[in-house]
Formats: sequence, structure tokens, C-alpha cells
Amino acid sequence: MKCAFLFPGQGSQAVGMGEDFYKNSDLAKTILEDASAKSGIDFKELLFSENEKLGKTQYTQPAILLVSMMAYKLFESEMPIKPIYALGHSLGELSALTSVGAFEISDAVNLVHKRGELMAKACEGQDVGMLVSLGLSDEAVEELCQKERDSGKKVWPVNYNSEGQIVIAGVKSDLIELEPKLKEAGARRAMLLNMSVASHCPLLQSAIEPFKEELIKVIKDEFLAPVISNVTAKPYSSKEEAIELLPKQLVKPVLYKQSILNIDDEVDCYIEFGHGNVLKGLNKKLTKKPHFNISNIASLEKTINELENLK
Repeated sequence: MKCAFLFPGQGSQAVGMGEDFYKNSDLAKTILEDASAKSGIDFKELLFSENEKLGKTQYTQPAILLVSMMAYKLFESEMPIKPIYALGHSLGELSALTSVGAFEISDAVNLVHKRGELMAKACEGQDVGMLVSLGLSDEAVEELCQKERDSGKKVWPVNYNSEGQIVIAGVKSDLIELEPKLKEAGARRAMLLNMSVASHCPLLQSAIEPFKEELIKVIKDEFLAPVISNVTAKPYSSKEEAIELLPKQLVKPVLYKQSILNIDDEVDCYIEFGHGNVLKGLNKKLTKKPHFNISNIASLEKTINELENLK
């Protein structure tokens, strides 16, 4: 069976994610405790208790990656299927790389913690945000954003999520002004997201070089399967390509929709690892292939059973 492994990005987090894995699996418990010891982040506190940190990008990112890796490693221990592709949404590309051996889990946790810090620092002193547009074509959103930039505003289409769903990043006041214009153009919905950074746009330019320096320290040249780049929507499978593409990902749009459409003919099913099923929702409009998600022990067992039946 030809499977693509999927990993969610920022926005999929919630208090309590990963707790079922932690309580019911010694392997998951070991992964979490090792990450806590090597990063200095108390993941038990961060993930399982109400706190303000989980909403801060420098903590959100390692939390999401860690839970995705717990889900992935538990699946791998039960059903060692090798994917034909691994891919993720934004931060999820780093999780995808970890799943195919490009990073040790603890190194990836530290790397994305640093990535979050660099993103937050790049946005310091600017009131930035992100806005989702539903129901307009890519071209209509791009045209509106270009018109706004031509008049001095800072807004960019940054996440091509699904048919008719695009996320726009930029200066919050400019996004607020853009909101009614999107609706006038026919958007079914346009609303600000609860984000403290403006991801995948030129406002993060200052994060590129320091992130690249951190990346070079920990990435390995051991790809068990190709990873689909958010920047190009095409596969890559070497350390050199990753070092070129991942820093660019900070300031370039996430081509998630294009990535799925590019590989769909080659894939029999998709398996999503991590809290919730955000990518399953996006994929509904993109593919008719089966989509499984692993976010707790029950969904892990269900996925394994259904995959066994598909063989």
C-alpha cells in the first residue's frame, strides 16, 4: 500500500493533546520525558495543564511536533509501513523530516523551539496577524492583496490550504482593512486568526539566517522517504536541499493544496499524525483517497485495523 504521512502545523494545538499517549504507552512517556530533559521545557506541564505558554509560538511549535512524533512512533512500533512521501503543513514539514530520519526527535524539538523564538523576535514591535479567507479563488485573493500592497499595505497570501481557503499574513491593521474588501469580492467568510506572528511572509526575513545556522547543526542526510517541500510542492530527499528550502519556507507561502494535488495520483491513502484532524478537513476538498488520523490510542488502534483490512 502506498501511503503519504501527514503532519499538522500551528493552530492544531489544544491543552491535553498527547495525554492519552503519555498515560497509556511507555514509549510515548519516554519520548516526552527525553524531550523535556534535553530541551528544558516541562512538556507534561505545557501539554496537560492550562497555561499561557501553549499559545506562544516558541512553545506551540515544539509541543505540536512532539505530539506528532509520539503518534508516529507508536504507529511505527505496531505497523512499520514506509511512506512513499512525508509532508506537513508549515511547522509540520519539520515533523515530516523527523519521521523520515532527518532529525533526532530531541534535536527537532529544540530546533522548532528556536524557530518559534526567531519568528516571534522578527515580529516584535509590530502588531501582526493572520486572516483566513473562505470562498474566493486563489487568483482573486492574490489580486486583492497585490492591490493593497501597491497602496503601501503589508498583506500577503501565505497558506494555500484547500480549494477556496487561503490564509493571509501581515500587519494586523492592514488585515482588518482587507477583511470587508474580501467579503465584497465574494468571500463567504473572512476572519482574523488567533496568531501572534505573521508566518510565511517577508516580515520574517530576519529569521532566515539564524534559523539556517541552527538547522545545519542538527540535520542528517538520512531520508527514509522523500519529503514534499512547502515552498515548491515537490519532493526532496537530501540534506543540501533541506538546508536550501527550509529557511525559505519562513518567508514563502505554504503550498499545501498544490502538494496534495501533485502526489494524489501516486498515493493510496493518507495518514495524519498529531492532535486533531485539521489536515483531514483540508483534504476533503482535494482528494477522494482514504484519510486516517492518529491523535490518541483509540484512533491509533482504529487506523491499524482499517489499514489491515485494506491490505
